[in-house]
Amino acid sequence: MNISIRRVVLIVALANLAYFGVEFAVALRIGSVSLLADSADFFEDASVNLLIFVAMTWTAKSRARAGMIMSIILLAPALAFLWTAWQKFQMPVPPQPLALSLTGFGALAVNLFCAYLLAAFRDAHGSLTKAAFLSARNDAIANIGIIAAGAVTLYVWPTPWPDLIVGFGIAWMNLDAAKEVWSAAREEHKALA
Repeated sequence: MNISIRRVVLIVALANLAYFGVEFAVALRIGSVSLLADSADFFEDASVNLLIFVAMTWTAKSRARAGMIMSIILLAPALAFLWTAWQKFQMPVPPQPLALSLTGFGALAVNLFCAYLLAAFRDAHGSLTKAAFLSARNDAIANIGIIAAGAVTLYVWPTPWPDLIVGFGIAWMNLDAAKEVWSAAREEHKALA
């Protein structure tokens, strides 16, 4: 086992946990659906990477099972989106666009850093590192959407819809990543059976 993989996964977990706190606080303050869904995604990424950090010392069969568990954890941001979207429909006020975009830029920086660290290991150790890389990659894409939602809300369409649309996109990407990780973990599990 390569210790550098575990070190990278731990760094990624800690970076995600730290930015979860930042993004969650801003999301609550400005009433952003996409930031709340993305903050849940940061928390999910921290959990996934901590699980990967521990699971890398397990047997191949146990790692395959952990991959299946991680695919379920990847669903958390989609659930957070549904809850916050329901809240937004109850009170349709757009979030503060500048705070939305600035927080999105910060999240993008964190996620690009994490994706860069994980890119070298995305095909190593099967579903475990695949889950970590897909999470970071999807998050960077989502952050670009959050930045765009802030700009659209500020300059073009001052409604909650840009924020809701991006939140939906984040939920969809996480559902797709969960499916990919589940499939990889099932294949690993079958190969070991």
